[in-house]
Amino acid sequence: MKLFKKIDYPLIVSILLLFSTCNGQSQTTVKPANNNLVGGTCDGCELLYVGLPKQINNTDTSAGWAEKGQKLLVTGIAYQIDGQTPAPNTIIYYWQTDNNGYYSPRPNLDKSALRHGHIRGWVKTDKDGKYAIYTIRPATYPDRSEPAHIHLAIKEPQLNEYYIDELVFDDDPLLIPKQKKKPFENRGGSGILRILLAGELQIAEHNIILGLNIPNYPKGNLKSKTSGLQVGEDSPSFTPFHAWGPDRGTRTCPVCKYGRYHGLVYFVGNKPNWNDIKKWLVFLEQESAMRSKYLKVYFVYGNENGYQKEQRQNELERIGKELDLKYIALTFVPSMHDKESEVDLNKINPEVDNTIILYRHRSIIAKYINLKPEEKTFKLLTALLNKTKSNFFDLPEPVYH
Repeated sequence: MKLFKKIDYPLIVSILLLFSTCNGQSQTTVKPANNNLVGGTCDGCELLYVGLPKQINNTDTSAGWAEKGQKLLVTGIAYQIDGQTPAPNTIIYYWQTDNNGYYSPRPNLDKSALRHGHIRGWVKTDKDGKYAIYTIRPATYPDRSEPAHIHLAIKEPQLNEYYIDELVFDDDPLLIPKQKKKPFENRGGSGILRILLAGELQIAEHNIILGLNIPNYPKGNLKSKTSGLQVGEDSPSFTPFHAWGPDRGTRTCPVCKYGRYHGLVYFVGNKPNWNDIKKWLVFLEQESAMRSKYLKVYFVYGNENGYQKEQRQNELERIGKELDLKYIALTFVPSMHDKESEVDLNKINPEVDNTIILYRHRSIIAKYINLKPEEKTFKLLTALLNKTKSNFFDLPEPVYH
């Protein structure tokens, strides 16, 4: 996709295959007792119903779009708790500050909604869970007490409304101090947006995992052995030792250097099955060669039993030579609980056979535990990589100075 000196918005709309389905909304809602509210107390969520249209599209253009400010498209898919099944007919209510950092009113704005300002609106996910919001980037509060953000509240059919993490921007200088002061809850997944450029338009993909880290959520989590972060959360930075591959001899962070497209991290802890591992490596090497820059694969070995750094490095070097690996990074850490490398942030269970994490632009989009190297699982991963290749992969990122 080329950049436009004067952006042609109708063309962008057609290129990005945005969505025009209209959906009605049933207001049948289960209201549990106060102490069992899905999501707990939510100050402001009740305003979701103030001015709620009878018909809601899965695409909305905010009042801010026509005003001064950086034009922004936030678009993605809402998934059920498994992180794989699209969630249709879900209302997403948003509100934000204007270009001056205020929740500014308008003469015709309902008085009960004044504190949310006039830049507010609704989208309703289509049959594939997709939504899109055209707006402007909000400005931070005039006192710079918070990073710039967009508030989101969710209304699923048959459930009460609840809030999820605010949308914030990874290029905001106020973001890291905020995270250090109070870590984000990851309600509905990470709310950190990463910007891409289409001419004068900034684009951010944001998928929502309904129920993730939401108290009293009735549909529950998938029952399986626990290992790794959840789909929808961000893959964390960590620095393993690189024994083989493009960054051999370094401690390069996988997601920091190569987080732009698809990344796959294949963790093995205290129960290595080398026959299975080699089958996986051969398959993943083939995928890496075929997909070039669009896929980076890392094998992270963290067996804490009898760990010796030099021995571990030599062991992985032998495998790299034996399999003639050219694309995959073979890396290791002293254990999956190691804090110095920060691999512990991945929350890997070292007693499972393997944990395979697939992320896109740093956000985890799939996770598998104890996955066997069989033809059907190879096809599963190939299909998933094809399905989740972003329409925006070839757009540039901003250049920061």
